[in-house]
Amino acid sequence: MHIMELLGKSKVKVEHEMVQGASEPLIEWCPLFDKVRGIKKVTAQAAAANMEFRIKEHGLFSPRRKLEMGTFVGFGASESMMTGLEKGIIDAAVTVCDGAGTVITSNPKLVQGMGGWISGLTKTDPISEVQEGIVARGGHVLSAQDAKIDQVEGAVWAASNGYKRFAVTVADAQTAERLRELEIAAGIRIMIIGVHLTGISSKDAERLLALADIVTSCASKHIREQVKPLVQVGTAVPLFGLTQWGKELLVERAKAVEQPLLINTMQLPVLPEKKQPRPLV
Repeated sequence: MHIMELLGKSKVKVEHEMVQGASEPLIEWCPLFDKVRGIKKVTAQAAAANMEFRIKEHGLFSPRRKLEMGTFVGFGASESMMTGLEKGIIDAAVTVCDGAGTVITSNPKLVQGMGGWISGLTKTDPISEVQEGIVARGGHVLSAQDAKIDQVEGAVWAASNGYKRFAVTVADAQTAERLRELEIAAGIRIMIIGVHLTGISSKDAERLLALADIVTSCASKHIREQVKPLVQVGTAVPLFGLTQWGKELLVERAKAVEQPLLINTMQLPVLPEKKQPRPLV
């Protein structure tokens, strides 16, 4: 059994490669999914259909899981970590994958392959074929027997196995705080990347923004209101670089984006009202 939140945190349950239910989302419209998938209204049914698409086309939650794929968006968490690994800005990534849970790898293609179609994975059961594919591509599955998701334990494993400056994706402030404690204790550098932040409380947004290097805005009202970025990429569902290290990664990612870019200095964030998800939560 697997549970993933997507399209405004609709909680979708998958069993035996079939969607078994989807909760009502927190938002009604997402500019990213309107652009990419033509979804004009975000509903539980739309979330379920999008999950069915991911299962059919990309093998999510199945032994057919594709672990190598192209970029989904120009600037996403997985795309940015992929570029960071390619350019030596980070030496590993601690991320998650359905069928495996927390995964540590220095393979940029694997990072993108696992993360390109992942939203908010909250629970997953082991799938041996997926785990074998990850290992064959140079990934380490933190807890193969139960596919546990534990980003702090993943960071501990990375630090214990010689990685000195690695990225970790987090979805809450408490995990970020524990990672900063580990960073000091282990004498390493951790690039904290906040993801899946729709619905985060004002206080937790404040705590996370004080610690993260990069955050995705998702449909978060509080991230948009409180963020003071050094760099912003995108204007509808932007990614914010909060530290010099995070800024370095996003600027390096910009070099790899094939579309024309506008580079300018201005007061940030820039958030055109008509382009934001609705409603912000």
